[in-house]
Amino acid sequence: MTKASASTGQQEARILAQALPYMQRYAGKTVVIKYGGHAMGDEELGEAFCRDVALLKQSGVNPVVVHGGGPQIAAMLERMNIKSEFRDGLRVTDADTVEVVEMVLAGSINKQIVASINAQGARAIGLCGKDGNMVLVEKATRTAIDPDSNIEKVIDLGFVGEPKEVDRKVLDMVVNAGLIPVIAPVCFGEDGNTYNVNADTFAGAIAGALKATRLLFLTDVPGVLDKSDSLIKELTVSDAKKLIDDGTISGGMIPKVETCIAALGNADNGVEGVVIVNGKEAHAVLLELYTEHGAGTLISR
Repeated sequence: MTKASASTGQQEARILAQALPYMQRYAGKTVVIKYGGHAMGDEELGEAFCRDVALLKQSGVNPVVVHGGGPQIAAMLERMNIKSEFRDGLRVTDADTVEVVEMVLAGSINKQIVASINAQGARAIGLCGKDGNMVLVEKATRTAIDPDSNIEKVIDLGFVGEPKEVDRKVLDMVVNAGLIPVIAPVCFGEDGNTYNVNADTFAGAIAGALKATRLLFLTDVPGVLDKSDSLIKELTVSDAKKLIDDGTISGGMIPKVETCIAALGNADNGVEGVVIVNGKEAHAVLLELYTEHGAGTLISR
């Protein structure tokens, strides 16, 4: 053995020794990961993510993956010459659009992720909110002030839903069988129609129902930043609300943080901690769970 290879082996051993306490902390626990954004569109990052998920399972963690797919949906809608628009950050989803959403999310994307995780030596299974009536949704409603009349009007988003009930039976069966659930946010509504659900909101509902130890949101930013653009490592719910009120948390980060707060719920029904992680960093999941300082912003009660 050369000195170089011996040095590399010692370094790898040190890394494993440092990670061991964190592996033990999460062994047997449920970790829900919302996968999307830049990480999903980059082949190398995607492979690293699937490797991380497989390693979590092999380390005794129960990972549950929830994924989005906005860019892929947009590309397919364009190919099929179907026009789509966003209102209040949500895609307006008519009957034609929801067919494409289901085809892309519960079909091609879902199976690609499943295949990639399986290729890393784990066993994943593709699901959507419809399976076993896992997630029942109600039609999402939004209001806006009409600029001409100054009257508040209801915005019709079409077949866009928000989780109302989560039945964890199917997920429990899948996890107990040693499989990794990979879930698309396509669900039945109370009226029997198919609805598209925001992946962040869907992941929060799943994590809350499972009482997950951690819910990780893979995003395109390092986490919550202060006014000098430095990463804030930890926040309580109270801290987060204050930062929203004073404008430190703004724009698209507001709904993500609000989803984190909703997922935390209470001690009897909710997630122990939610982390906003930079999905553009390779192995961000492992860095967050298996290192002392983590890789993003942890929000807790």
